[in-house]
Parts: sequence; structure tokens; C-alpha cells
Amino acid sequence: MSERKHIAHNVFFTLKDQSVAAKENLVAECHKYLSGHPGCLYYSVGLLTPELDRPVNDREFDVALHVIFDSLEAQNAYQTAERHLEFIANNKESWAKVRVFDSTVSPE
Repeated sequence: MSERKHIAHNVFFTLKDQSVAAKENLVAECHKYLSGHPGCLYYSVGLLTPELDRPVNDREFDVALHVIFDSLEAQNAYQTAERHLEFIANNKESWAKVRVFDSTVSPE
């Protein structure tokens, strides 16, 4: 029997308004709309860490969202979930750029 694969959904937001208040507002919006979805094994959201400034660090974002789903089906359901769509509708005007990195990962 093959091991079930998880889906890592990582989203990096660059905001038009890069004030601390705008960044904290987007974090709060993520908590409100993006946490607690069915099939979510792990959820976190936070800000760029200024102290991590090595040449290999990509620093072209303000807010980072990390969600691990237990299956591709759960991730697909999340994409069309009402709360996820409401998050996009309520916040997309604040985004200068959004980068999404999805990958299939194996649990230990």
C-alpha cells in the first residue's frame, strides 16, 4: 500500500500598503477565513522575518501563509470553499503580488 501524500499550499503576499497595520490586518483576515478548513493538518500565517537576510532569502513578500492538507481532494475543496472565496474577494485589492507554491509532500 502506498503512503498517502499531503499537499503543501504556501502563499506569499506582497501588499500595496506595506505598513505594519496593513500586514497585521491581512494576518487577521487569514486567521478569520483560511484556518480550520476540512482536511487541514497544519495552518500558520506570519510576516517576513527582517533578521533573515542572507543572499538566498527571497524577501519579496510581506505575509506568508502555510497550509498542509491531508489530500489533494481536501486542497481542491479549500480552493472553492465559501470562506476562501470570501477571503479573496475581501482582500485582493490590497495585494500588489501573490505567489502560490503548491507541492506534494510526504509525511515522516
